[in-house]
Amino acid sequence: MKDKQELSGPEQSENITRGIYLLPNLLTTAALFAGFYSIVAAMKGHFETAAIAIFVAMIADGLDGRVARLTNTQTAFGAQYDSLSDMVAFGLAPSLVCFSWSLFYLGKLGWLAAFIYTAATALRLARFNTQVSDKRYFQGLPSPSAAGVLASLVWMVSGYEIDGTAIAFPVAALTIFVAALMVSQVRYSSFKHVDFKGRVPFFTVVIMVFIIAAVALEPPEVLFTVFMIYLVSGPVITLWQLRKMRKQRIAEHKDNKTK
Repeated sequence: MKDKQELSGPEQSENITRGIYLLPNLLTTAALFAGFYSIVAAMKGHFETAAIAIFVAMIADGLDGRVARLTNTQTAFGAQYDSLSDMVAFGLAPSLVCFSWSLFYLGKLGWLAAFIYTAATALRLARFNTQVSDKRYFQGLPSPSAAGVLASLVWMVSGYEIDGTAIAFPVAALTIFVAALMVSQVRYSSFKHVDFKGRVPFFTVVIMVFIIAAVALEPPEVLFTVFMIYLVSGPVITLWQLRKMRKQRIAEHKDNKTK
């Protein structure tokens, strides 16, 4: 997501009247289009295409913020437009793809699971836009990562020609679990502290080559594994930090007793 820029009142209205920056908003529109196309593809039964479209939206969404920062074209309009695009690409699209592919078989439970995911995405985006977040961590599972879990699952299972209705209950459970993580207090690494411009050991480049090769060989399986690892990393990081804080409090309590 793009960094938010504080503009309000007459200043914001004047900025919109003068026009908007083309390149970052064009990328945001591309993400919006990919999310919309994913829904259309799912309605036609092309579930692999629908899942891939969500990943295309993810790439466009990742680029628009970086382009805006590199070209110094960050605006409040762009930030709001980005959130609306995210709601379609990472909220509506994954839930409707999963519903059309599998959850419809469960009737009321299926569409409720899809709605819970959609509502959780809206709440996650609203919270992100209104709170000052820690640059190192996200509060709750980011919506693109949540969409990546569901999209890679649909892509992977469809590739094996398995009917989604056969695993409708596990899909519903995973959908609700992912939704709960989005609105939770669980902390996830933002990777913003990683210096991509600095020098890295040669072995790091070798690892990246193998990862790219693995993705090229079996994209859905590797992507599903990567997103599931990231999903699990949040509770692990949170529990580790809570344990660390608990040890610090115990140590401070012992120090106070010895004084």
